Amino acid sequence: MPKRLILLFLFLLGIGNVAAMAQPAVPGAFDTKAAQAFMIEASTGTILLAKNEDQPISPASLAKLMTLDVVFDAIGRGEISLDTEYPVSENAWRTGGAPSRASTMFAALKSRVRVGDLIQGVAVQQANDGCIVLAEGISVSEREFARRMTSRARELGMTRAVFTNSTGLPDANDPNGGGKVSLRELVALAQDLQQKHQDLYKYFGQADFTWNKIYQRNKNPLLLLNIGVDGLGLGFTEGEGFSIVASVQRDGRRLFLALGGLKNDKERTEETRRVLEWGLSNFKSQRIFADGEVIGDASVYGGAQSTVGLLAKTPVDVYVPVDTPDRLSARIVYRWPLTAPVAGDYEAGTLRVFLGARLVRELPLYTKESIAQGTLSRRAFDAFMELTESLLFSWLWDKPLPT
Repeated sequence: MPKRLILLFLFLLGIGNVAAMAQPAVPGAFDTKAAQAFMIEASTGTILLAKNEDQPISPASLAKLMTLDVVFDAIGRGEISLDTEYPVSENAWRTGGAPSRASTMFAALKSRVRVGDLIQGVAVQQANDGCIVLAEGISVSEREFARRMTSRARELGMTRAVFTNSTGLPDANDPNGGGKVSLRELVALAQDLQQKHQDLYKYFGQADFTWNKIYQRNKNPLLLLNIGVDGLGLGFTEGEGFSIVASVQRDGRRLFLALGGLKNDKERTEETRRVLEWGLSNFKSQRIFADGEVIGDASVYGGAQSTVGLLAKTPVDVYVPVDTPDRLSARIVYRWPLTAPVAGDYEAGTLRVFLGARLVRELPLYTKESIAQGTLSRRAFDAFMELTESLLFSWLWDKPLPT
């Protein structure tokens, strides 16, 4: 059988396999009380727990994590510094300060506060006044700053998140009511804060902070449990319950976790600890592809070669349960076929790694080498094969997968 027909057969066989993989995952032995949950291992990005992770929820005070990410990014680019000072407006004082009777750092009306102190107020005390002062200082108005927050979210790959203010407080004048975000997106945000801004991330783990002669402990109760948690934030929304974004590091392993829809503060603390302990104790690292190893081939039409090798830019490791009957498998996904000429090191597809039927890791694949255009006869043959395949098998394209 000609090689092209063999590849076609394998491709059609792959459609059946992809359809099978699309079936709903069988629930694992571990579950959480949270209505929404998402947890990954940091070095590999392996998904350890996922439950309604793409369901949009109100960010509540977790919006402050995006506020700080915008601030950290502005510092990193030299737009502002820790010593930049911003005034405390009446709006910031009345909406987020002492009169609000909410989380505050008690910044005095009409005073000026350093960015470094405002960051500590937000990271340690979840200070609403600190958020508003930063927003007004950087973008003149909080509404304009919120647009910057949403724009920054897009840069981080948070494709659906919307923020309407710097604090996450309910916004009756906005149709989004304070914004929307998913737990998957909040974990991506936590990763950016910890991995790209390590010098500033330390404030999330700061035990306490005194401002305006008022001493306050860090509002994150997980810091006191001595389990390795060093951030990030808490949230609560009427009707949606209690939420948290946390990161833990122990024995050289870091996990990022987001939980939502918990009943009360006590349940939030206990469940977060339980999930993190499970993640730290029940998984091991497993290497499935070595550095530089060709993972698979992609078909090339009209090229000097009919296929090109695909590889990842790093070794491919995953975190798998220590005791599990589920089998690891992998799928290569790309727009079939590639058309010559094909550049070397071109991002041509995606590797999807499954544990049983559950997707646990996804990463880009790149062409091993460049493929030049083939001879005229080769291009003509490939064009004929492409036309034939599209006519014979057009009923397969865009066919919905079975549910």
